[in-house]
Amino acid sequence: MSVPQSRIFDLLQVQCRIFSQTFNPQRLRTGNRVLRQRLRGPSVAAYYPRRVATIKDLKKLYKGFDEEMETWDDDEEDRLEHLLLAKQRGKGAPKKKRTAEESKKIKGKKKPAVAAIAPKESKF
Repeated sequence: MSVPQSRIFDLLQVQCRIFSQTFNPQRLRTGNRVLRQRLRGPSVAAYYPRRVATIKDLKKLYKGFDEEMETWDDDEEDRLEHLLLAKQRGKGAPKKKRTAEESKKIKGKKKPAVAAIAPKESKF
């Protein structure tokens, strides 16, 4: 006794509904397995400690009090000092181009000057 193909599909659809599965008779790759997994975002966010306010954040929050309060950020001062020393050694960031013409110029390596080589004279 043979069961018609449409009847088998109907049974599979009912079975998939009962067991909360996706009906995919052609066995196409749908990515459903990835979508069923638990989200990782909350656990990753909980792993890292909460961000603590920095002096930079406080300065931004209280802009009007900046003249009255004297703040000192050691890390920022160290960073600026390091940049100044690097610039004095010639290792700083390059200057920005001001015009479109300057930015279009391609400054590559200079080609060495090739001396004109005279052809060798043959002794024939």
